[in-house]
Amino acid sequence: MTVPQTLAFCYLSLLWQREAITLSDLLRFVEEDHIPYINAFQHFPEQMKLYGRDRGIFGIESWPDYEDIYKKTIEVGTFLDLPRFPDITEDCYLHPNILCMKYLMEVNLPDEMHNLTCHVVKMTGMGEVDFLTFDPIAKMAKTVKYDVQAVAIIVVVLKLLFLLDDNLEWSLSNLAEKHNEKNKKDKPWFDFRKWYQIMKKAFDEKKQKWEEARAKYLWKSEKPLYYSFVDKPVAYKKREMVVNLQKQFSTLVDSTATAGKKSPSSFQFNWTEEDTDRTCFHGHSLQGVLKEKGQSLLTKNSLYWLSTQKFCRCYCTHVTTYEESNYSLSYQFILNIFSFLLRIKTSLLHEEVSLVEKKLFEKKYSVTKKKSRSKKARRH
Repeated sequence: MTVPQTLAFCYLSLLWQREAITLSDLLRFVEEDHIPYINAFQHFPEQMKLYGRDRGIFGIESWPDYEDIYKKTIEVGTFLDLPRFPDITEDCYLHPNILCMKYLMEVNLPDEMHNLTCHVVKMTGMGEVDFLTFDPIAKMAKTVKYDVQAVAIIVVVLKLLFLLDDNLEWSLSNLAEKHNEKNKKDKPWFDFRKWYQIMKKAFDEKKQKWEEARAKYLWKSEKPLYYSFVDKPVAYKKREMVVNLQKQFSTLVDSTATAGKKSPSSFQFNWTEEDTDRTCFHGHSLQGVLKEKGQSLLTKNSLYWLSTQKFCRCYCTHVTTYEESNYSLSYQFILNIFSFLLRIKTSLLHEEVSLVEKKLFEKKYSVTKKKSRSKKARRH
């Protein structure tokens, strides 16, 4: 059991208990030192002597990767021959309807969007118990990336509302701005441009702090690992020199005392109505982008562009490579925010968005598939 495999085993336990912690939360708690991972051996009792091969197991010098831990979770569950996990139902934290609400709150989007995310979940079948529940003994054992899936659903809803083509979202923002100026007493319409400006500032500040924390992180442990007892004096001498140098540099660079470690939280951004510096958009209306038709609401935007139309090898689940230059700046910005929140690669989120669209626009994809097949047939 390597350290990453142990972390995957921990996530399996949380999944079995249906705890209110996603995989991205778990990895972030590792990053924030709430869970021992880097230099975890420092927490072992003194009587446990680690040397030789132990160095290769516990000498971790990189952060855990989402995709790697996700794959190891499935591997460990399959290897242990575990039975089907407890059902992920609508009252469970990992259900997309609940997670979508959580991430809508975190990125300061209107509460009204939750009805639309629930509708997408229902249409795609992503809220079904059999789809969400992990079954290691199934023929094709797989579990859902619950957090990534929820965020991808929100991205799809944003595309349904605003298109995100670097044009329509700004036109709708102009209409919302004019309406809000004339009707200051009414419930304000959601202004995408204003949201973008506030979120970009908050995102840039948060990301800068994160990058600085990573740059300052001390990889070397207070209790060094060594290959044999012969190397022990040399290892401790080197460690003593490193500690002394770190103390001297920290005194020169920053004389202020470092703040204590904060308690773990599922939220990285907090938005309240009382915050006068930053607008809270939770209570804003989508009236500017929706229109009534009978007893139902439709989006004023009737267009939609698919994140990808190319899946490798006959419509399989693998999406072609994500290249930023092929997509609008608005789409890139939203992917970057959510990718940062989940600590995942932007390409992974883009792929999940494409899979949600594939389920939502099944007919559109099947038409594209037939056209590509007919073109190939004509060539031959």
